[in-house]
Amino acid sequence: MAGQPEDPSLERHFKGHRDTVTTVDFNPNTKQLASGSMDSCLMIWNMKPQMRAYRFVGHKDAILSVDFSPSGHLIASASRDKTVRLWVPSVKRRIPVFKAHTGTVRSVSFSGDGQSLVTASDDKTIKVWTVHRQKFLFSLNQHINWVRCAKFSPDRRLIVSASDDKTIKLWDKTSRECIHSFCEHGGFVNFVDFHPSGTCIAAAATDNTVKVWDIRMNKLIQHYQVHSGVVNSLSFHPSGNYLITASNDSTLKVLDLLEGRLLYTLHGHQGPVTSVKFSREGEFFASGGSDEQVMVWKTNFDSASYADLLKYRQHDQFLNGGDYTSGVPAADRHRPERNAQTDQADDLEPRHIEMSAKDRSSPLSYTSRSIDQHHPQAEDGNLRTVASTLEHIVGQLDILTRTVGILEQRLSLTEDKLKECIDNQQATVSLSHSATKTPSF
Repeated sequence: MAGQPEDPSLERHFKGHRDTVTTVDFNPNTKQLASGSMDSCLMIWNMKPQMRAYRFVGHKDAILSVDFSPSGHLIASASRDKTVRLWVPSVKRRIPVFKAHTGTVRSVSFSGDGQSLVTASDDKTIKVWTVHRQKFLFSLNQHINWVRCAKFSPDRRLIVSASDDKTIKLWDKTSRECIHSFCEHGGFVNFVDFHPSGTCIAAAATDNTVKVWDIRMNKLIQHYQVHSGVVNSLSFHPSGNYLITASNDSTLKVLDLLEGRLLYTLHGHQGPVTSVKFSREGEFFASGGSDEQVMVWKTNFDSASYADLLKYRQHDQFLNGGDYTSGVPAADRHRPERNAQTDQADDLEPRHIEMSAKDRSSPLSYTSRSIDQHHPQAEDGNLRTVASTLEHIVGQLDILTRTVGILEQRLSLTEDKLKECIDNQQATVSLSHSATKTPSF
């Protein structure tokens, strides 16, 4: 191991908004951070100390979503004023506004190649646009209530959307068809995003839960009930091993997806936390809240493991899953080592970190609090892991069997058609011979 992992720490906090911060996103170069607010302003914060922030004014109502392009040369913002705007983060110049929807635009997101935008709106539609000239391409229309969020998959083939109709829909970008609807949420779905591998999605909902689905099997694989309030936002660590969530209960939660358990509870905001986002490299994450503050945190807990995990991790490493409501963690996989101070506490308990802006330069103090969960013994965990693995294998065999059956049907159909063609050809030849042998008068 290159070093010992540490607890996340508050690096910086930014004040400048005059109302609730609704959305945050890092420039891919991690030198800038964008935030949008109910005050209708877009702020660009510089990560280097002493460098000034930029305030972009143009929207006529609250900004609900911001997203940097993969190149970092553009920022897209979506607003309650029904428009989407594109901005150049280095100068106070904006590309002309375009009227995107007939209702509030709640989400805007770039595709991985930076060539397309997807927007979601209260007009119940998802729309896809070209970034160049902001040309409208197509609309997806099967939701029956407000659409809160829409994202491209990492490979740009799929789009996922979350709606107040309590469904999450998966769309094929090429055919423009809904290929699956996930309906397991008991409340409205506020936010959804793809796992970095593109094989899973995670959703945050008003029923205080976070759920993770495998989109290859359309199966719920992890279910977390760790918040006591509405979950507003979430973000995957780029390694795919951690998920961070933001909630109305004023906390951020860091979830260990490999083990299916809560890792940290972070206290910093006064009031609901509305947005959270990891930087592209995972070194930092940012959060925004109703206290009008933007906070930047140093991740730390991935420092010892990230480089090693990138060498050998498989994208579906955590797919055996775990249900936090049942207290059954996922398989006992590699976990970063803890320092001596951390090891004094029960290693299965989450870390609770109290942090305010004035504490950012002082050492972190945390308390380990028990949660009302029962952790099985290692043997029980191994048995569950084996059972889950066998279930997965059986599922794959079932798919293989059905595929072979379909191929057999197609082969039989081909044989029938070939036989029919041969029979027709023989009949034609026979008629031809008969016509040749018939005497003419």
